[in-house]
Amino acid sequence: MNRMGDITLVSRVAVFQDKRAFDALVRKYQSPVRRFFLAQTLGDSQLCDDLAQDTFVKAYMKISSFQGKSSFKTWLFRIAYNVMYDYRRANRITDDIDNCTVSGTASSERDMQLNLDIYDAMSLLKPTERTCVALQLIDGYRIDEIAHITNMAEGTVKSHLSRGKTKLASYLRQNGYGKR
Repeated sequence: MNRMGDITLVSRVAVFQDKRAFDALVRKYQSPVRRFFLAQTLGDSQLCDDLAQDTFVKAYMKISSFQGKSSFKTWLFRIAYNVMYDYRRANRITDDIDNCTVSGTASSERDMQLNLDIYDAMSLLKPTERTCVALQLIDGYRIDEIAHITNMAEGTVKSHLSRGKTKLASYLRQNGYGKR
């Protein structure tokens, strides 16, 4: 399904309240939205699911405001970003996040350890750094798209990415990754 397919589905939802069309959008974007929230919540899958659900409810309620100036995916991730921002603000979450739980399945003990190390490394990042790194490295967004989603200047996004990647690389190197 390409951008034109998304616009067709959005139109069907906005004009005809076509729930099947919205279901198709949810199926297409559910995994990327969940990946974004998993990175933001440091692996808390229950919170991730709650935030993803909130994102799709808000998207459905506001779908008639989609103007097509960006892709539907970018518009949806802007909503996801706002949902995360609102959650952090409501729960007074600052740059330090403690007591995170990591859930999910891994194919081996080594995979599980890598997941834990990545979440530990991500926990060292400030929320803005974590957001930018997750959007670029996990979801593959370009810098201009991240700037649009986060409402930050491109230079600010680049700074957050640079600092975030440096912190991640340093943490992972200190924990035995990258050494051969």
